[in-house]
This record gives sequence, structure tokens and C-alpha cells, in this order.
Amino acid sequence: MKLNKSEIENLEKRYRGTFINSLSGFKQAVLVGTRSTEGLTNLAIFSSLIHFGANPALFGMVTRPDTVQRDTLKNIVETGFYTFNFVDAKDWEKAHQTSAKYETGDSEFEKVGFQAEVSESFFAPFVQESPIKIGLKFETKIDIILNGTILVIGSLETIELAENLVSADGFVDLEKANVLGCMGLDAYFEPKTLGRLSYAKTDKWPVNI
Repeated sequence: MKLNKSEIENLEKRYRGTFINSLSGFKQAVLVGTRSTEGLTNLAIFSSLIHFGANPALFGMVTRPDTVQRDTLKNIVETGFYTFNFVDAKDWEKAHQTSAKYETGDSEFEKVGFQAEVSESFFAPFVQESPIKIGLKFETKIDIILNGTILVIGSLETIELAENLVSADGFVDLEKANVLGCMGLDAYFEPKTLGRLSYAKTDKWPVNI
């Protein structure tokens, strides 16, 4: 198959969306937890997690255009806090179901069967079942003029995970945590590590570490 720009643009809408989305490859699935100013919890799956740096520790995600009601984006901007919750692979169907268009005010936690974990020390809810929980503070959003999507960037406020998932050099073993990966809009995967390699240098071939 070989397609030029015009041929791609003329593909059937849903076919084109599935095709282009899957080309971006394997990604991390996260459940984004938010709470409204009225205290209503919200949960939605995202696959656009982006690492922007470790000092300061920043993560980004891309949301769809806010031409319709986007509860996750609205809650993040209005309250300033949200959570990234990695998904145990056994919960893949429940995680996918959070993408359904529930009415504003309906909590996806309750609708799909996840337990909301709310504390006095952090405004946004975590997913109790999550093996890795990250609390973020909203820093900025950037409008992508080309297609109306929005890049949301947050700074890390808190992280919770089992100590046995972190190696002596700080590496987080997502395979051991059995976290969910995804591809496109509806395909899900369990992690499998090929190995870790030493720092690449021009005068030597990397070795397994």
C-alpha cells in the first residue's frame, strides 16, 4: 500500500482515523482522574502521555478540541490538579469503557467499577487499583492551531508505587507492574521487556545491564 496526501485525506473518515491513530505506535495507557469544583469525580483514558523533562519533572498530554464539553480538561484548568493512573493490564476492558461519552455529572469511577481514592492532601482523585499513581499540578496549556487539539502540561506533585518496582538506579519496571499499553483507539497490550542497554558511546558497543 502506498498513499499520497490526497489519497489519505479522501479515505473514509473512520477508516482514516483508525489508520492514522495506529501509526503512532505503542503507547502508555493512563487513566486521568479529575474532580470538578463541585466535587464530582471524572475518569478518562488517555494515550498521549509525553515526558518533558526530569528537573523540573514535567509531563504533558494532548486533549481533543474543546468545541464540545471536555470534563477532564475543564476540571484540570478550573481546579489546577489531576492524576495519571497507570492501568493494571487485567483491567483493560474497564479502562477502555471510560472513553464512553457519559453525561456530565456521571462518574466514570462508578460507571465502570474503579474505586476513587480521594485524600485531604490532594484534590484530584486517584484510581485505588492503579499500580502507579502520579499527582500533577496544572502548569499551562498550549493550543495546537493546526487541528484545534490542546497540549496540557503539568508538574509532578506526588508519586506512589511499590518499592520493588524501582531498581537501584531509579529505573521503574513497568513490565513487573504489568501496566497496560495501547495502540490506536482500541488495541491493548501487556508489556514485555527485551532488555536494558548501557549508555551508548562511539568507541564501544552497548552491553546488557
